[in-house]
Amino acid sequence: MTKHKTKLIAAACAGAMLLAGCGKKDETLKLFSWSEYVPQAVIDKFTEETGIKVSVENYSSNEEMLAKLLAGGGAYDLIQPSEYTVQAMIKEDLLQELDQAKIPNLKNLAPEFRNMPFDPNNKFSVPWLAGFVGVVYNAEVVPGPVVGYKDVFTDEHAGRIVILDDARETVSWGLATAGIPINNVTDENLATITPLLKDWLGKVKVFDSDSPKTAMSNGDTDIGIVWSGEGALLFAENPKFQWVMPVEGVHMFVDNLAIPKTSQNKDKAEAFINFILRPEISKMISDEFPYYNPNLAARALLSPEQLNNPASYPPGFDVTSAQLFTDLGEQASKVDELITTLKAQ
Repeated sequence: MTKHKTKLIAAACAGAMLLAGCGKKDETLKLFSWSEYVPQAVIDKFTEETGIKVSVENYSSNEEMLAKLLAGGGAYDLIQPSEYTVQAMIKEDLLQELDQAKIPNLKNLAPEFRNMPFDPNNKFSVPWLAGFVGVVYNAEVVPGPVVGYKDVFTDEHAGRIVILDDARETVSWGLATAGIPINNVTDENLATITPLLKDWLGKVKVFDSDSPKTAMSNGDTDIGIVWSGEGALLFAENPKFQWVMPVEGVHMFVDNLAIPKTSQNKDKAEAFINFILRPEISKMISDEFPYYNPNLAARALLSPEQLNNPASYPPGFDVTSAQLFTDLGEQASKVDELITTLKAQ
């Protein structure tokens, strides 16, 4: 983020914290989460066991979440930032440090999801779910072979493609295809991939980060680039929907629970984090949203069918080899501007 943005963030954060401190304390736990990511049954069970009411508001991108948080539109107690957003928020002192003594179920996390580079020692965040971005296609319509991003954006598939409505993701596919590391987002590299992205985006029918599986399931599209949980649901619906880990390189995202500085209910937020780390509760999340579960104890409860879903748990894939996004700083706005411009052409 630019220096100008940093000053705005600091001011917005201070204003939001001032607002949060005024008036009577709200005893309801306010969760700001990704769309289609938190089972209602988990919310209900938490309330039943603890008596703590939970209100849920949704967003469809990290950028949307951060903008709303900093605008002071809601005094949220828990958010679900992805790894690079956690990194950025730590830099800007926007998150509260966790009291790990109140989260003993941290022990259930798989070793590879503890002490990750974006938040060493899980000081500020706890993984909710992880996943991959990959290709899904209807094998009854698309004969293949399909091995990566470039196989999606062909003339044959023009007007039948769905992709995530996510600028950072889209740029990463172009970089990977050009043989450039996905976090090496320089002006020069953006210029290099602009013609490729312009060609690609002109062939897309549907941009959807909330539920990209819908366009595939109802037959509006035949091929696309989606979240792995969406691919897993499509495969479970009908194996004709094939999942592909892109040959150009695999990006893994890690979505986390974190407590913003504006939270009025830190104890309740930590209670919720500890609750979802219980194996049987974490399994409930996987049952509805079949992403890669960082909770090793919960994974032991999953059925063979769940564990054999190629989008949820790609066979033979070592998650420690996957690429994570890092905070881009001031380059993030250039990524957004590029994709917004190309989509409008």
